[in-house]
Amino acid sequence: MAPSPRAQRVLAALLKPAVWIGGLLPLALLVGAIATGTISQEPIEDLTHRTGKAALTLLLATLAITPVRRLTGWNGIVPARRPLGLFAFFYACLHLLVYLFDQGFAPGYIVEDVAEHPYVTAGFAALVLLVPLALTSTRGWIRRLGKGWQKLHRLVYLAAALGVVHFLWGVKKDLREPLIYAAVLAALLAFRLPQLRKRRAQAKAARVRMESDAQAA
Repeated sequence: MAPSPRAQRVLAALLKPAVWIGGLLPLALLVGAIATGTISQEPIEDLTHRTGKAALTLLLATLAITPVRRLTGWNGIVPARRPLGLFAFFYACLHLLVYLFDQGFAPGYIVEDVAEHPYVTAGFAALVLLVPLALTSTRGWIRRLGKGWQKLHRLVYLAAALGVVHFLWGVKKDLREPLIYAAVLAALLAFRLPQLRKRRAQAKAARVRMESDAQAA
């Protein structure tokens, strides 16, 4: 059941500041930890974990927009998808920057690390997939790409899956946290299955009609 018109107006007024606060909070906490000296004794590892976790959290929040819209009937939440996705990309880029700093920005070390550690490859692949999604997130690109825009942006699910794999493979001991992210992603994907089956059934029906029309002609 959709919220009342009054409730929708209140939610719409709160949505933008809530998204910006949620998007900037990990950065504020990170800067605060550095400024106050409360960051861990392994600062690079801490920075890596914080930025990667922020990117994955915001990416999953982006994927949660459609389920929330369908469950609540509130279409006004849809505009939150773009800034959440861009914040996720921002933290993914910070995550990469911290990694490159840790490797001394040395191409040789980076190539060797990618070759030896599959979790690094998964992380790079996730970021590469996010690049075209971030670049084509504007209204202009939505108009230019038409129906192709939606198909392109379905890559976000693959990027999220690679991000979860990157987290799982990168953790050495305690897998509880990455498994929570994996469970959330699995739930979000499961929510889309009925819609995916419906879309495939419609496409199949359309092909059958086209074949029937062609044979009749």
